[in-house]
Amino acid sequence: MAENLKVCSVPCKVSWDELEALCRTAGLHCKELGVNKANVNEYEVEFLCDYKKTKEEEFYLVKWRGFPESENSWEPKRNLKCTKLMKQFHLDLEKELRRHKRRCIPKKLDKEVSTFLVQKAKLRQTLQRWENHLNQTRNSPGRIFVINDVDFEGPPKNFTYINNYKVGQGIVLDEMAVGCDCKNCFEDPVNGCCPGASLHRMAYNEKGQLRIRAGKPIYECNSRCCCGTDCPNRVVQKGIQFDLCIFKTENGRGWGVRALQHIKKNTFVMEYVGEIITTDEAERRGHVYDRQGSTYLFDLDYVEDVYTVDAAHLGNISHFVNHSCNPNLQVFNVFIDNIDERLPRIALFSTRAIRAGEELTFDYKMQIDPVDTESTKMDSSFSLAGLPSSPKKRTRVECRCGSDSCRKYLF
Repeated sequence: MAENLKVCSVPCKVSWDELEALCRTAGLHCKELGVNKANVNEYEVEFLCDYKKTKEEEFYLVKWRGFPESENSWEPKRNLKCTKLMKQFHLDLEKELRRHKRRCIPKKLDKEVSTFLVQKAKLRQTLQRWENHLNQTRNSPGRIFVINDVDFEGPPKNFTYINNYKVGQGIVLDEMAVGCDCKNCFEDPVNGCCPGASLHRMAYNEKGQLRIRAGKPIYECNSRCCCGTDCPNRVVQKGIQFDLCIFKTENGRGWGVRALQHIKKNTFVMEYVGEIITTDEAERRGHVYDRQGSTYLFDLDYVEDVYTVDAAHLGNISHFVNHSCNPNLQVFNVFIDNIDERLPRIALFSTRAIRAGEELTFDYKMQIDPVDTESTKMDSSFSLAGLPSSPKKRTRVECRCGSDSCRKYLF
């Protein structure tokens, strides 16, 4: 019973800001809230709420960090040292004034405008806390950023960020891999290294980029191998290497993901992670998700349609990657410590060079050339749906990818 209590949690009855205010009032220190001995009694600008100007001076209505909004006060510009917050305030203000087709900043802001500015400031704080949480949870080098310049939608509800598959009820993952004896897996592979043991060729070149076509499986070195962590045949297991940004799209596609760094062609970008469930459970959940317009169920039907990955409520940044009929990411099946053909890991690799700032996408209804020149056990079972199939969907969904080759419908 005591062991079970360790993982118990309950939602807090007060907001983050209220908790901080209570700490400061009581003189308590809290690392998570940013209240410490040095700043517990200090007045720090949290955000700017309003603006007005007279003939002599400009004033801002200040929300003080750790104090309730009833303590907000008008302060002259000359007294404020928050250049970054002031710049952000005016960027938001100018955008809202343009929406109202107004060019000049008035001497006093309308209530509607000031309310908008407060909402944007609070949203930015909420997203910053979520961003911090994501970066504390991730276990790979690539950082995660979050931005919403479109509306007031905050972090998704009922979503938990995870780094690896979570096994659903009744499913057991056994470590079945056999390690290689190579001293140098790339230059002198013993018996073909791990790929050779499964009758396949090495998937990567010396720089860790793909050199096999879509549809071929990837066998990486594993925890039982003699090679070290710098082995060229260890790519997916090292996790996301690039800084990525979760952003709100402007054309009704919800959240999306963009690259913040240049990504070369045939480079590993991320895994599709979620909860592994049986196809029967996926069918049950699919009817629920249909009514919600969700597309998070991914069949693991490389050789047998037995399991599905559900990333609706448990997943990583791939949860937010949108569909495109002309994508820049391609799915590959990867086997590392577990070589159960029914349970591959789903890895997304770049199909071309991706610019910094470009949105990442993959085809939810991908098809590949089934022609195979390397007849092996696994490849003989490969078909047009040989890759993890498209996310399960039973209703016709309009596609908004905007590509020239758009099929108009996702499913």
